[in-house]
Amino acid sequence: MVAAIEDLELSARRVVEGLRTGGNRSPFHGYSTEFKQHRPYRAGDDLKYLDWKLYARSDRLYTRQFRDTTNVPVMLVLDASASMAYRHLKTSAPREGSVGSAAGDAHDAMSKWRYAQVIAAALAYVASDQGNAVGLMAMSGAEVRFLSARGGAVHLRQVIAAIDSLDPAGQWEPPRMIDRAAQLMRRRGIVIVVSDLYDDEDGTSRALRRLARHGHDVSLLQVLSPGELDLGVTGQVEFVDVESGDRRLADANVIAPRYAQAVRAFVARWRGDALKAGIDHALLSTAQPPQRALRDWLQRRGGRHLTGHSHRPMAR
Repeated sequence: MVAAIEDLELSARRVVEGLRTGGNRSPFHGYSTEFKQHRPYRAGDDLKYLDWKLYARSDRLYTRQFRDTTNVPVMLVLDASASMAYRHLKTSAPREGSVGSAAGDAHDAMSKWRYAQVIAAALAYVASDQGNAVGLMAMSGAEVRFLSARGGAVHLRQVIAAIDSLDPAGQWEPPRMIDRAAQLMRRRGIVIVVSDLYDDEDGTSRALRRLARHGHDVSLLQVLSPGELDLGVTGQVEFVDVESGDRRLADANVIAPRYAQAVRAFVARWRGDALKAGIDHALLSTAQPPQRALRDWLQRRGGRHLTGHSHRPMAR
């Protein structure tokens, strides 16, 4: 299984090979137009391409010309906050009279962070393989890591190395990271956010809607573990907030129904907000192999134009 492979590059390659074997389309191969130059207006030119702002300054009519571009820049926005370090461990019910822990002490499973790393690295490979420029924006604690979207094998290895070098820590500022990533992209492209989406829900949603309004193709890959989707523990349990360190003792049997309801509402809220804004949302459970999760995502996206915002005008 990919989870057992320590080398991130090899893990990502195996995921990509699984996608190729499945015959799925890349989510990064699209079509868009990019401004090239002005030329004097000629009789018969389409009036919608007239530059009225230039006319106001020069009192002369000019037509805007564009060039076709078959590839798009891809920016990966990766959540490296402490909550991404959570790893679900299968635990047995505590003995009567004992106090269990939400962290558990059974055998290892893939952490959300390792899962997100493999997903992001695989996406970088697929994007680069299609001839697209790929970049990275991440924040771990106070450290911000940014690589501009570029093509080529050398840059791809730099992106993979940057992903591999990050350690989840502290909190992150998703609105700031998302806005900054968009500012540093030279033209419309694809922005993929890989996160558990816990931090600043309202601010993050607003930043994502701004991206969509500016013509970017935005996707949310929400990574959660089975232990977050379903408590999976019973009895008296001490829960620990991995980002703040706060601890709370609770009876899992009592809070489980309310917890499950709150988690379903949380995921449904993100899915509904994304749908309204024309943003793609996918819930990825670490219990599902990364190649299968990405394959399902590609299949769902395969029926529509994969750069669906390419014909929407840029906001001014």
